[in-house]
Amino acid sequence: MIGRLIPVAIFLALGVLLAVGLKIADHKSEIPSPLIGKPMPEFNLPVLGQPDVMVSHEELIGTPFLLNVWASWCVTCRVEHPVIEELARSGLIRVVGLNYRDEEADAKAWLARFGNPYELNIADITGRTAIDFGVYAAPESFLVDPEGKIVFKQIGAVTPEVIQEEIAPRVREWSKGP
Repeated sequence: MIGRLIPVAIFLALGVLLAVGLKIADHKSEIPSPLIGKPMPEFNLPVLGQPDVMVSHEELIGTPFLLNVWASWCVTCRVEHPVIEELARSGLIRVVGLNYRDEEADAKAWLARFGNPYELNIADITGRTAIDFGVYAAPESFLVDPEGKIVFKQIGAVTPEVIQEEIAPRVREWSKGP
């Protein structure tokens, strides 16, 4: 009798492991970032489509912003794009794009087709800056406070719920002042 229960017990144990794994995968945006509370990584990158115009991390400090890592080859970026457009239109926070390991022509064509919600779009052609930010894959977004510290990281698409629950409360807090 016990011999017959062993396969059932193994099956149940595997089912539990699968359920736990799926729950962890479903909450991938909750992976903690070691950069939370720390200054954003240093960089000096060209503006997308303007290789002679460079932007450094220091130039972005002073006003909070959402750094949205995107690419023309990223399917989820296409799904996220209307939400980023709405966020930019709302004026809640400035949105800066970090075009990740993309061909310039492809990135520009993608923006021409779907719209450009970014106040500024910087090109990370090699992906080095994205690595410094700890990017796993596009899309990812980083909420940066006025002092240049990363206060929130979203892995995967920004959704209206992420804006409402994570981004907007922090931005409202900053607007209250000290």
